[in-house]
Amino acid sequence: MAVFLRDRAQSTSRRVLKSLTSRFVKCLCSVVLLLLLVAGVILFVLWLSLRPHRPRFHLAAFSAPGVAEPAGLADLAFSFNVTDRNPNQKIGIYYGAMSGSVYYQDRQVASGPVMLPFYQPPKNTTVIAGKIVGTTIPSGSAMAAQLVGEAAAGRVELRLELSSIVRFKVRVWDTRHHNLHVQCNLVVGSDGEILPESKGIRCSIYF
Repeated sequence: MAVFLRDRAQSTSRRVLKSLTSRFVKCLCSVVLLLLLVAGVILFVLWLSLRPHRPRFHLAAFSAPGVAEPAGLADLAFSFNVTDRNPNQKIGIYYGAMSGSVYYQDRQVASGPVMLPFYQPPKNTTVIAGKIVGTTIPSGSAMAAQLVGEAAAGRVELRLELSSIVRFKVRVWDTRHHNLHVQCNLVVGSDGEILPESKGIRCSIYF
């Protein structure tokens, strides 16, 4: 009888121990899952508040005087103003040297340096003022004839492109470098001045 009672007591003890162990493991798993959930929520909130937004570029002004001349775009000085807005509240942007190009019918007709490297603080608008010199379109070519015709009609479609290497400054650390490409499609009149339909347009950007 004593042996039976001893075995029964041991069996009961083992069941109680197993039950307590199971409950402890379940509680531990619940605590770990809760901590992971809280950490995930905190990281998500931080990501939403610190994730970098792309800068916004708008074409403010563009001039190509002499575009209607028979010489076309040869030695023509293209001048332009582009506003660069950093919409981030806590993130600055480092820009490398910026270069610009002008295209007519997908052919590059001007290129050159635009700005030296600079840092743009958060919630800041920077005016990018550039002037680049055009190249020669062969006289008598179909492209030159089309350019003269479009200028005479008062509507010449051009494309301004800007390129730079940027990195975002998030508090005390910087992101990796990104190749930034900005594209502004525009139209000028026979006097080479930008038409109202193109003034203030938002430019496309690519990384």
